[in-house]
Amino acid sequence: MEFRSGSGSGSRIKKFHIKFGEGLPGIRGALAFSPETTKPLCELVEVLLCGPQTLTPAEREMIAAYVPSQNDCHYCHSCHGATATEHLGGRPADYDLVGQVKRNYAAAPISHKMKALLAIAGKVQKGGKHVTLEDVAAARLCGAIDREIHDTVLIAAAFGMFNRYVDGLATWQPEDPEVYREIGKQTAHLGYAARDWKRPLQTVTTK
Repeated sequence: MEFRSGSGSGSRIKKFHIKFGEGLPGIRGALAFSPETTKPLCELVEVLLCGPQTLTPAEREMIAAYVPSQNDCHYCHSCHGATATEHLGGRPADYDLVGQVKRNYAAAPISHKMKALLAIAGKVQKGGKHVTLEDVAAARLCGAIDREIHDTVLIAAAFGMFNRYVDGLATWQPEDPEVYREIGKQTAHLGYAARDWKRPLQTVTTK
């Protein structure tokens, strides 16, 4: 199946594996296509990224953005990067910070604890057995508690699945960064579980 991106001589033909609803990008199309799996998947993400924990929603969304950036999943790292930014305040400087985290978290102006947790997330992204006792000890030395280490590993593992879900079906992934900024605003406000994933993108991003 194909659709055309852009117009005129600069347009490109993109192929996708399954035809989803019109105007439903990334995981939205897949969630609308399979309502039986949507509820448990969304409830998992709601708990991981929005539930009451010691890591802030912004910090958890940073992990959820970093792992897809390493998996080269454009839709997921753009959505969760924008959501992390909105939790931080939505300012240009916040977008810059989240961009730095995705490119090189070790050089970003974030806490030593977050750097240690992102190091663990990066190891999980490569494979669970890459995480070492030294990685966990370093996180604890920076103040991370067991629940934060647990949640970091689970977020990283879950987003490995979500990234492959989105890319394995060759879903439509818009290139316009403004689309993701609007999605980030909606997600930071509404969360994940109580959403109508069948709504076309243009209605979600209407200001």
